[in-house]
Amino acid sequence: MKKLIIMLADGFEEIEALTVVDVLRRADFECHMVALGELEVRGSHDIVVKADKSITEGNFFDYDGVILPGGMPGAKNLREDIKVIELVKEFYASGKLVAAICAAPIVLEKAGIVSGRSVTSYPSFKDELEHSLYKEDLVVRDENILTSRGPATTLAFAYEILNYFGAEDTAENLKEGMVYNLLKEKI
Repeated sequence: MKKLIIMLADGFEEIEALTVVDVLRRADFECHMVALGELEVRGSHDIVVKADKSITEGNFFDYDGVILPGGMPGAKNLREDIKVIELVKEFYASGKLVAAICAAPIVLEKAGIVSGRSVTSYPSFKDELEHSLYKEDLVVRDENILTSRGPATTLAFAYEILNYFGAEDTAENLKEGMVYNLLKEKI
């Protein structure tokens, strides 16, 4: 079973965090929500979520990947936390998944891991990813970096995380069970 963490900072985008957690848990992945401090974290739309753990609780390097939701000021709060930056750098250097959606790729820029890498983000953050090879695809994967555009792309992002770990069949079953495939036919 794969173990992933999703970082929650005050001001996180609720859809991007909770949808990913939901999909990963449906796939029987272990996914822990990790707060930067206190376990109760307030999202950008004033929804309070109780995280599973705090970043102050110890070492997370035994996990297989880290996921960063966007939202404001959540993404900026993640970017300004030295523990988050260290975690992102270590996961990247170890070849583990580093995934960010919406505004959160700015954290990857600060960590110095997107230079010459293909990434995407919420459109208004494109200029803050100056060292990357910016793409406008819904989801972009470049080796162990996975990025996506924003709230509307969250399901595609979550399914691509499953694909990254070789769980393509599980992703396809979830797409069918969650009627995602019907949605894609209509778009």
